[in-house]
Amino acid sequence: MPATLRSAARALYDNPALLLVLTTLFWAGNVIAGQLARGEVTPMQLVLLRWVVVALILWPIFGGQVIAHWATARARIGRIVLMAFIGFTGFNTMFYIASLYTGAVNIGILQGSMPGFVLLGAFLAHGTRVTGVQAVGVAVTMLGVALVATLGRPWDILGLQWNPGDLIMLSACALYAAYAVMLQGRPDIPGPVFFTLLTVVAMVTAIPMAVAEAAFVDDYRLPTVTGWLVTLYIALFPSCLAQIFFLRGVDLIGPGRAGVYTNLVPVFAAVMAVFLLRESFALYHGVALVLVLGGIALAQRRPRS
Repeated sequence: MPATLRSAARALYDNPALLLVLTTLFWAGNVIAGQLARGEVTPMQLVLLRWVVVALILWPIFGGQVIAHWATARARIGRIVLMAFIGFTGFNTMFYIASLYTGAVNIGILQGSMPGFVLLGAFLAHGTRVTGVQAVGVAVTMLGVALVATLGRPWDILGLQWNPGDLIMLSACALYAAYAVMLQGRPDIPGPVFFTLLTVVAMVTAIPMAVAEAAFVDDYRLPTVTGWLVTLYIALFPSCLAQIFFLRGVDLIGPGRAGVYTNLVPVFAAVMAVFLLRESFALYHGVALVLVLGGIALAQRRPRS
């Protein structure tokens, strides 16, 4: 690798803000890809195949290091399996199931609850102090998310009707928040190596669910060509690069502050929808972007020692 490219990669890897913004950009692309996946690949096919592809990419690169660090990982194998299941397999499975029973407005608002879950979990698990300014920052970002999710009509929140899909999505957000909080106590091995191990575990835990789907779903079909292309995008960007970047971001600034960035996902998704799905861009998109970025800036304020 040329020296200039190595220097740029190191600068990226040491910049938590840029890493986490790219993470949320890739995750926003996952929202668009999910729309394109309808009728092309089933939910559990997508969950399983994304981790199969990522494992095939990462294992030849980091598999030797996973084996070298196995003694360290084995001491916490129960925690690792739990993290892979709730953060990778469980969250994605519940997200797709929730989408069958609830609407985009509800899901968008509920995703905005994730940073609050992360901050609360970090406080309960690690005693991470949440200042008043940080709490205001989270509230401001959630307001921005609500503005996007309700198409500029936040008062529509009062008229939302809860259903099982809403509760499933709320549980999914809590699961991923728990995964983010658990990252702070992960085994002392390099991030990409740890992620490779998580990917293999997620792939294995997704197999029974994919088999059950094939056995019990009527009119079961294999992925189409479009389904495979969507799966490859999801595997490379939201599943692989985004997760590595998120792990590094948590290492640099902690789970609570890193979790606030997840509120950028619906904002980026709305902007991407304008160009990729030909949806219109409204004034509330710009207002929401200002709110979310301002809220993140507030939430990054460290408590005074």
